[in-house]
Order: sequence, then structure tokens, then C-alpha cells
Amino acid sequence: MGQVSRILLQTTIPHADDDWHIGRFSLLHRYLASVSGSDGTPLFEVTARNRDAIGEPDNVLSTLDTSRFDELWLFAVDTGDGLTDADCEAIGRFRQRGGGLLVARDHMDLGSSVCTLGGVGAAHFFHSKNLDPDLSHRQNDDTITTDIQWPNFHSGANGDFQRVEPQWPLHPVLTDATSPDGAIRFLPAHPHEGDVGKPEHDDSARVIAKGCSKLSGKSFNLAVAFEPGEGRGPAIAQSTFHHFADYNWDPAEGAPSFVSEPPGHALAGSPEARESIRAYVRNVALWLAGRPVAVL
Repeated sequence: MGQVSRILLQTTIPHADDDWHIGRFSLLHRYLASVSGSDGTPLFEVTARNRDAIGEPDNVLSTLDTSRFDELWLFAVDTGDGLTDADCEAIGRFRQRGGGLLVARDHMDLGSSVCTLGGVGAAHFFHSKNLDPDLSHRQNDDTITTDIQWPNFHSGANGDFQRVEPQWPLHPVLTDATSPDGAIRFLPAHPHEGDVGKPEHDDSARVIAKGCSKLSGKSFNLAVAFEPGEGRGPAIAQSTFHHFADYNWDPAEGAPSFVSEPPGHALAGSPEARESIRAYVRNVALWLAGRPVAVL
């Protein structure tokens, strides 16, 4: 039996039925747990949980560096208070010991507690914290849901898919042997994606994928990769956690009541886009674990 990499899927809020709790990422959980190697054995052991009470160190995040986990997928669904100093410090030590880290947020200030994360936090730009130096990104892009302020790039309806613009040289997490050019071409769409970019003084980071607004035609970053090195594990900053949410993979799974936009159904009708999304998730999980992406 091959090595099993241990993945923690974690939100930055306690459980709340009418919110983006970890149960709303169940399709991702099930898919990752189903991925197997050429000998049929599972490649990943997946744990999914919400954080403990707000305002106190989380039982797992605050001790992550001493845990058995190999990678953390952090879904920042809070409004700014989802991580304590102790949580951030332990996540930093986790990455220093080689742990892999994916940090996904959303529009405006949703998930802005990640700003206090060393390294990867600097790749996330918000409405009132760590502002994007590109002034053109400090403007509303989603003109449909007007109460949501920048950043809020409109890549399409929840339940639809968007075309990805891979940045070259092609990063391993964007490889897809079934694609005509060998690159991932699709990710789930979302009406108001967040804003990520390369931190100015971090040469280990680069933008690896871009999207395009269906409303303004503006190009925006979908993912920033941080290469592993001495004292740092691999990491990815993702523009929105909606790339991984059940509602975006299948709107029939439902969403919190505050989601007002009507969903689309294009993803359900495109086997090619669905496989592209699964390939991206699989690649990310392998790369964050320090395993060859071509292992399958």
C-alpha cells in the first residue's frame, strides 16, 4: 500500500446551519477521499471540520504544527475574526515544517482574517485590509449584486463554469493530460470572486491562473502558487472558496439563504468541465503533499 497523505479541510467559522459550514464542501471531501493510486489504494485521508468558538484558539489549528496532517485546505468564510494569533502562528509553523497550505476566501472582506497569515496572507487583497495596489481592482465589477463592493469579479453564475487562462510556464497543478494543450481549462464560476496576487517581495510566488469577468471583460487572478523551499511548504492562494463548494459543483445541493443570485446549470451539462475541475483538485492535493502530480 502506498503512502497516504492526510488532508484537513477546515472553515474559519463554527457550525451554523445557514452559512458556509464545512458540510457545504462535502462533494470535495468525498472526491478527495475517493482518489486512488495505480494500485487502487487511497492516496488521501481526509478530515473535515469547522473551527471552535470564535475568539479562542481553535483546538486543531492552534496545534497544527504538531499534528499528523500533511496539508491544510483553509476555507476562510468569516467576516474578519476567523483566526486567532495562536491559530496563525501554528499554521505558520506547520508550513515551516513543510506542510502544504491552500487558502481560499471570497469577495469584499469575506475571509479577511487570513491577512494575518504569514506569507500566503499577503497574497489576499480585501476591501478594507491589504488593498490591491492595482487601483483598477478597487472598483465594482459585479453590477448585478450591487450591495457587494470590490473586490467582486464576476466569472459567471454559481453552477456554471468559467474558462481558465493558464499562465506559462505551466504550473504542475494546472496540468491535464486529457486537455488538447495539456492544461486545465475550466473551474467553477462565481458571481463575485475575490482578489489574489503575487506579494511584492516574495520571489517564491507567482500567478498561475487567470479568469475573465463576464460583465466587464476585466482579467483577474484565480490562483497564486508559492513554491516550496527551505523552511516553507508549498501553498496556494485561491480567489474564492466557491471553486470548491457543493453549490458551485451542483446547485441542487443548496446554499445559505443569503445567496440571492439565480444559479446556472452549465456545469451539469459539461463532462469536460467537470473532469477539468476534478483534475485541478487532484493536482492541488498531490502537489501540496509534495507528491508527483503525474502519479495517477
